[in-house]
Amino acid sequence: MTPSRLVGYDSTMELDLEGEHRSRAYSLLVSLVTPRPIAWVTTVGHDGAVNAAPFSFFNVLGSSPPIVGVCPGDRADGNPKDTARNIRHTHDFVINLVDEELAAAMNLTSASLPYGQSELEGSGLTTTPSSLVRPPRITQAPASLECSEWGTLQIGDNRLVIGLVKRIHVRDELFDPVQQRLRSERFHVIGRMASPSWYCRTGDRFEMVRPP
Repeated sequence: MTPSRLVGYDSTMELDLEGEHRSRAYSLLVSLVTPRPIAWVTTVGHDGAVNAAPFSFFNVLGSSPPIVGVCPGDRADGNPKDTARNIRHTHDFVINLVDEELAAAMNLTSASLPYGQSELEGSGLTTTPSSLVRPPRITQAPASLECSEWGTLQIGDNRLVIGLVKRIHVRDELFDPVQQRLRSERFHVIGRMASPSWYCRTGDRFEMVRPP
């Protein structure tokens, strides 16, 4: 890919997230930092009910040890969402990744239901037991990460759960066992865009080789 001519801009708008624009922080950040990967998190409650909920405040944070971070927020009444409550109880969770085929099903599970009622009921989705952690993984997901809570940081109203990735499950068609690599050309996950309802496909890609 040939670099295009870089163009400078004479004027930029400065937004103060500690003052005048503080109330707009969420809307501005989720519109600017895009696309964001989606963590479709399955957890188990104290009553054994399986909870499934999507979060786009999520990413890989490191590889040695392999860690991820996900930020389950609070309900409108200020109580922790089911995902946060369940992780606090069991210290286990599974991150299921979302491809284009599962986009609608994932969106359905974002509904706010009473605690203990599974979002998977009536969705047509099934679960498969995990190898090491208590919560199951979503069978239809293209890939799932079994995680154990390393720790949770509370920063203001933000809750950052850091998970140690213990196991990865990936569809056979997506993994090259000889090269030990993901077949990325077959992996069509979706990404979260601006609020409230925008998403993107990730099939339009280009390659740039790093300079030596």
